[in-house]
Amino acid sequence: MSEKTHALAEKLIRNFNDVKSEHDVREPLYDSHWARLAVGKAARKLGASIDTVAPGKRSCPYHFHYAQEEMFVVIDGSGTLRVAGEMLPIRTGDVIFIPPGPEYPHQIINTSDKPLKYLSISTKESPEICEYPDSGKYVASATTEEGARFRATQYAKNSVDYYEAEP
Repeated sequence: MSEKTHALAEKLIRNFNDVKSEHDVREPLYDSHWARLAVGKAARKLGASIDTVAPGKRSCPYHFHYAQEEMFVVIDGSGTLRVAGEMLPIRTGDVIFIPPGPEYPHQIINTSDKPLKYLSISTKESPEICEYPDSGKYVASATTEEGARFRATQYAKNSVDYYEAEP
């Protein structure tokens, strides 16, 4: 393999079987492994990860994005997509499209007795606001091209007046 070929492969290709996964557990409801695929690659506007949710658990809280669009491809297993107040069955081979906005709050729940594995793909819009209808929280985040990051999570009820503490 030439030096150019090797450099291109390093920038553009990642095998999800080779990516070390992170494990996030928040008992009693959340237990998932995830492996970020686009980090360190040439992707600028897309993020991707392989997520595996333990039987009977959820991947993350019920939420919606104001800017980012998401797509999920069920690779193995079955479960439930909680979306817009409804519970939809999902299974291997399903492709799920979630546009941004409050019409589609969503959450993937493994309602089976086997692991549920899926590919998550999202746009990497910044700034972004993500809202959590069950708890009344929101996350505001922004990332610069240089990698500087701002992130704040709080309850909407804690909002202050626009001019508070200003001279």
